[in-house]
Amino acid sequence: MIQTVVKRDGRIVGFNEEKIATAIRKAMLHTDKGEDMHLISQITDHVAFRGESQMTVEAIQDMVEMELMKSSRKDVAQKYIAYRNQRRIARKAKTRDVFLEIINIKSNDVTRENANMNADTPAGMMMKFASETTKPFVDDYLLGDEAKEAVRNNYLHIHDKDYYPTKSLTCIQHPLDRILSRGFSAGHGESRPAKRIETASILACISMETAQNEMHGGQAIPAFDFYLAPYVRSSFIEEVKSLEELMGQDYSHLYNKVLDDYLTLPLDGLEGEERILQAAINKTVARVHQSMEAFIHNMNTIHSRGGNQVVFSSINYGTDTSAEGRCIIRELLKSTERGVGNGETAIFPIQIWKKKRGVSYLIEDRNYDLYRLACKVSARRFFPNFLNLDATFNQNPAWQANDPKRYEHEVATMGCRTRVFENRFGPKTSIGRGNLSFSTINIVRLAIECMEVEDKDLRISQFFAKLDNLLEVTARQLHERMEFQKTAYAKQFPLLMSALWLGCENLTPNDTIASVINQGTLGIGFIGLAECLVALIGKHHGESDEAQQLGLRIVTYMRDRVNEFSDRYQHNYSVLATPAEGLSGKFTRSDRKQFGILPGITDRDYYTNSNHVPVYYKCSARHKAEVEGPYHDLTRGGHIFYVEMDGDATHNPEAIMRVVDMMDAYNIGYGSVNHNRNRCMDCGYENADTSMEECPRCKSKRIDRLQRITGYLVGTTDRWNAAKLAELNDRVIHDLNGTQTCLPFSE
Repeated sequence: MIQTVVKRDGRIVGFNEEKIATAIRKAMLHTDKGEDMHLISQITDHVAFRGESQMTVEAIQDMVEMELMKSSRKDVAQKYIAYRNQRRIARKAKTRDVFLEIINIKSNDVTRENANMNADTPAGMMMKFASETTKPFVDDYLLGDEAKEAVRNNYLHIHDKDYYPTKSLTCIQHPLDRILSRGFSAGHGESRPAKRIETASILACISMETAQNEMHGGQAIPAFDFYLAPYVRSSFIEEVKSLEELMGQDYSHLYNKVLDDYLTLPLDGLEGEERILQAAINKTVARVHQSMEAFIHNMNTIHSRGGNQVVFSSINYGTDTSAEGRCIIRELLKSTERGVGNGETAIFPIQIWKKKRGVSYLIEDRNYDLYRLACKVSARRFFPNFLNLDATFNQNPAWQANDPKRYEHEVATMGCRTRVFENRFGPKTSIGRGNLSFSTINIVRLAIECMEVEDKDLRISQFFAKLDNLLEVTARQLHERMEFQKTAYAKQFPLLMSALWLGCENLTPNDTIASVINQGTLGIGFIGLAECLVALIGKHHGESDEAQQLGLRIVTYMRDRVNEFSDRYQHNYSVLATPAEGLSGKFTRSDRKQFGILPGITDRDYYTNSNHVPVYYKCSARHKAEVEGPYHDLTRGGHIFYVEMDGDATHNPEAIMRVVDMMDAYNIGYGSVNHNRNRCMDCGYENADTSMEECPRCKSKRIDRLQRITGYLVGTTDRWNAAKLAELNDRVIHDLNGTQTCLPFSE
């Protein structure tokens, strides 16, 4: 008698004879004679009792075929066999078409799914070959029936589905201090602990590059300034020792001298130890600057994932007030402002300024001067973005201003927006934690299906019933994926599970990762709140307070349900304001095909990202902040606030400060400013002209148009998919007039 079944992916599950009966019944319904419940029961019982205790799916299906062939219903056997063959042929035909598109480097939504990946290179093509063949495997053999149905009918999107079989996790905030103080081994060779700033800079790069090959999402450093600060001091001591050797004097009493700052100053007029001290500082600052230049250069040139993609990297900084931490911040910003290569804007790492009152925001704050510099750099180079540690939901009562490790209690984010902070199963921190996986709900489709209900209250009630059901499906799908991830062994992630993930020090290579990954999060995302509201009540939340209240009600309901899921499944569920890139057009195309062109809903090539006011809606930056701000507290899995700025931002860094002020005023967690930046690839000329086709200096037509897509920058829109290009063309400027900054910007 069959007791267990070996699925095609190797998993062993309990035998369910109803699946045999369902398959035979479907075959019968496609014949002239229809169903025969007696025969269905007879064959099902025969297969179940005649089979071995453990059988494969294919072996069971072969037995069903034999029993049908021996029965009086040869017509059913033919349908059953034909269906199995059609499934195989359909998979092969689809694979063939996709492969030809990749081979012929066609620019479409398959090859342009990720703008940070060049799918035209050999390595990129190999990744797409693997990706597009793995996704059907996941659909057929790893997903449960209800999740599979939700995906097939365009209700649900499972992110990074191609990585599902690898059991990899999404992202992590690196505890870089462990790497720098202990060194690490990632399988081949070992890295020694860092002793000076140059080594620390290199190890920071290697840590993120190595982990990128073990994960399917991004890599981030949560406290870049704090982690690298000790190596500024050790490098300073080296410089003092060099001067000791040169001068034949003992300056050991200067090794640990308290310094207010590391500022390069001329040596003219200085004598004795004062001259020695300043000379050591000058040389240290030069080394720190070169190390920051090298770090940025490496993060834009070192490739991971088979040599096809630069590391999707982010760094958080801004709250280290020590002289050494300030030196790291200052030289990092200066290097960023200067650019890489011949002056290009660095795409990575995504830089995130931690804004906090009492530390790095107000004029009396120790790091206010660096905050002003950060705004100036952001006005030219798009980065840093700004993380609001003062938002009510970003605070931690354990944070103390005099705690040298206060960064452990500061939230950090991935540049694209992913946020991990709250924790039911360990410390409230971002460090050593990340997202495990996330899936996104198409709330627009749910609303469209309710549009024909005339009574508004009933229409909205039906929408919530549909949403509730889909939330249940999504939560189960994420739980099942996590249970699958738990079966991975620590040795499958040599760096991640030996030095990075919270609690990994308790694992041996042959232990599963089940005992530690509950520190991570599962994200339930959503897309198209604006279009959903139009479908339900005729207006989106940017143009109607009634719509805004309904939008908040919808996302609050999702928040409340994920809290219930956290209790039920004992995981860290959270709501994510999805950063849809390839997904932005996928949902829309399918819904338009079924429901037609619906004004304000399916009449564009994309759905609006998460809870954003539509990019085409003309409003002030303040109004946008008022509308979007309340959603940040509800979407603790990640969110971002954007403002589109007009003109040349390099001449108006005050505008950046105004946006940060709005974030402070409206309890916004994370935000950034978008603006246009063109660069001639031949002579390096830059401007902000939105229609620049030819360089006014050298007449070259090789113009690099830098734009932000979903939190990160892309140096050319050639790699954007059609939906994101359509969204880019629809973006309107948000008026900043009437929004006062705390203080005027001055050099």
